[in-house]
Amino acid sequence: MVRLPLTPAEVERGKRLGALLRDARGPRTILDTALEAGVSPETLRKIESGRVATPSFPTIAALAAVLGLSLDELWARIAEPGVDAAPRGARQRLAS
Repeated sequence: MVRLPLTPAEVERGKRLGALLRDARGPRTILDTALEAGVSPETLRKIESGRVATPSFPTIAALAAVLGLSLDELWARIAEPGVDAAPRGARQRLAS
């Protein structure tokens, strides 16, 4: 399976996601937060730094639960206004 390159909008959304999670984590350590969410500290570090711009849904759901964020709130805060919120694959299927 070939992974398509991320669009600039997806990269920016990943950076916003990372910043939001980092802010929500507050003074808690990456280690404590990651272990509580059941992800590796390195995965959380990469998400927070924007190096993993499109983490899996279960990872985001687990982190959101640990940090007390609703998924609706999380999406609303990282999505750009006026940008189609459908995943890239869905946009491609709709355009076909």
